[in-house]
Order: sequence, then structure tokens, then C-alpha cells
Amino acid sequence: MSTRPGTPRLLRQLNDRAALELLLSSGPLTRAELGEHTGLSKVTAGQLLARLQERDLVAVVGEQAGGRGPNAALYGVVPSCAYVAGLDVLPDRISAGIADITGTLVAEVSADPSGHDDPVRLVRGAVGQACGATGIGADRLRAFVIGTRGVVDPGTGDVRFSFDLPSWHNGVLAELRRDLGVPVTIENDVNLAALAERAHGAALGVDDFVLVWAGVGQGLGVMLGGRLHRGFTGGAGEIGWLPVPGEPLPTDVSEPQSGSFQRLVGGDAVAGLASAYGIGSAADATPVGERVRTAVAEGAEAFLDELAGRLAVGVAAVAVVLDPGLIVLSGDVGRAGGDALAARVQDAVARVCPSQPRVVVSRVRGNPVLRGALVSALQQAREQVFSDTV
Repeated sequence: MSTRPGTPRLLRQLNDRAALELLLSSGPLTRAELGEHTGLSKVTAGQLLARLQERDLVAVVGEQAGGRGPNAALYGVVPSCAYVAGLDVLPDRISAGIADITGTLVAEVSADPSGHDDPVRLVRGAVGQACGATGIGADRLRAFVIGTRGVVDPGTGDVRFSFDLPSWHNGVLAELRRDLGVPVTIENDVNLAALAERAHGAALGVDDFVLVWAGVGQGLGVMLGGRLHRGFTGGAGEIGWLPVPGEPLPTDVSEPQSGSFQRLVGGDAVAGLASAYGIGSAADATPVGERVRTAVAEGAEAFLDELAGRLAVGVAAVAVVLDPGLIVLSGDVGRAGGDALAARVQDAVARVCPSQPRVVVSRVRGNPVLRGALVSALQQAREQVFSDTV
């Protein structure tokens, strides 16, 4: 019986990848601990570590006191072996972050895009500002992931439609890749928020859940079997268009605020509802999230009950179709409402939905879209770096 050519090399690559992932999740570790977790012999584990040290992927980061013998060296992944960039692009603000290969955020900056509509120039400037804040050269970045509002074509990776960002159109992705010279991915912002929730938040390790983005605009991030569900055209999750009782159906789908659910729970609707309950006035320019936060602080139960009932219409519709078990509320309104709003939405959904999902508020700290962009970029960078060790 013949052996398949290249098998030893493949095994070394698999062992290296497993060891690096383990050091990221559970490190630092001694050679013996690494062998115990991976099933490798001490000799093989030692060879593996030596190989990874030669590639500047692993280094000795300390010592572990033993029994009568000498202290054992502790090994960890070298944070500076690769960096990634994540961006959250909004009409009035661009947030950029740089993380090292361990996922540690080393820089975060915000830039005002006013007066500039060239996506390539905007991205280059924001990333350059973030790199300059830490002295990291842009040539050390292994992956860029950019979160934007709108529908991203799953076939081309370009933004197919974005009302808020009209300059982000077909062809922008190719221009970014040519200009930056590294892998660039554009992703829907709510999908990235769902990735952040699974990696760092209320859906940590959960394979099936739905993130409901409640704010000025509405969105849905769907995670099934540990994978994002984007839909055939990339339009999965555009929940603002959900038909709901009592609200008119849109007559022109090119009008972004005309969806039935958007009319029910969008920024204008929530601001009007708050005014009706004495939380600010109709002419008040206070952001809708701040109004909801005020309502929670003041114990405005009637307002919160009605807001929860409106949100429950969309949540229940999603629950009876997907039965995800877990719903995470995010966005300005969802995060501002906190546990008080989430509990009310859960109760309201239970009255009309037989599956009765658990509803919780987002637990992601900071900017969830930016954090999700970094999660996605790290997945790509680790695939590159950890698969090229032999």
C-alpha cells in the first residue's frame, strides 16, 4: 500500500495550526501542557515549538515553577506577527481599528468623512490615521474588513445598494484591493455586529441566534449553524421591509423609510412615541437612543411596554420562521433599552409566538460593528498566517 505524497507535511501543518489556535485560546502553555492538549509527544511538541519560533510566530513569554527540576518555559503567540484592520463606515463618521493577531485592539480612531465621497481615499486615510497612532506600517496589515449600511452582493462582494452611502457602488471593492494591496472584504454592518456578539457578547459560542438591530434603521443578523446567513442576493435581514398589521405596505421600495416595520419602530416612530409619553417633545433633536435611555432611567413603563410590543411584532415573525432560541437586541434603541426592554420584548413575544425565544440585550463593549469587522479580519489573517508554517 502506497502513502500519499506530502502527508507528513500536511500533518505538520495541521499540528501547527492546532497548536497556534490552542495558544491563542488557552495560552501561554508549557511544552508538556501543549502536548497534553494536542496529544503530541514531548519530542513532537518540542519540534513544533522550535519550528514556530523560527517563523517568529511563537516566543517564550515566561516560566512556570515546577517541582524539583528547573522551571518550564511558557510559550505564547507573538502578538506582532500580524495585524488586521476593521472599519465601520457611516455617513457622518468612519471608525477604524487595528488589532494584533491575538485580537488585542491596539488603536481605534474616528474620522469625519464630510466633504469627501471617494471610498478609497476615505478608507486609506482612516487606516493611515490608525496605523500612525501606533507606529504600525500599513504594509503589516494582513486583512481589511469594512462594515457598511446596505446590501452586499454575496457574488461580487460589492455594495449592491446603500441609500446612506451612494458612493459605495459596484467596482469600489476592486479599487480598494488595488489601492491597499491586501485582502479587503465589505460586509453588512449588522452581520458584523452578529459576529461580534458570538465572539464577545451575549451569544458567545451560540451557533443559532438572531441579532435584531433597533435604531434609526432596522436590521437583522442571522447566525445558523455557526455561519452568517446572507441570502441569495445578500438581502437577508432587511427586516425594515417586513409587512406588519396596521401599517401601510410600501408603494416604492426605493424609499428606505417606507417599509412597514420601519414605520412602526424606526427612529421617527420611536421619537414620536416618546413625545406622546412626555419623553422630550416632537421638536426635540435628542437622538432616539438617548430618549429610550431616559425612559429606562425614569421608569417610563407605559412607553417601554408599547415600544416592546412594537419590536415584538418583528421578533415574533423571525422566531416563527427560524426558531433560533436566542434573540439579541442591539442598535442604539436596543442597547439603550437594556435588560428592561429585552425582558418586555421577551414577554410580548411569548404571548404571540409558540417557540418563545429568549431575548437578551447585546453584551458587546464599544462599537459592535467595528468589533465584528476585526473578528472577521482576524479569521482571515489567522487562516493565512497559521496555514503557512511549514
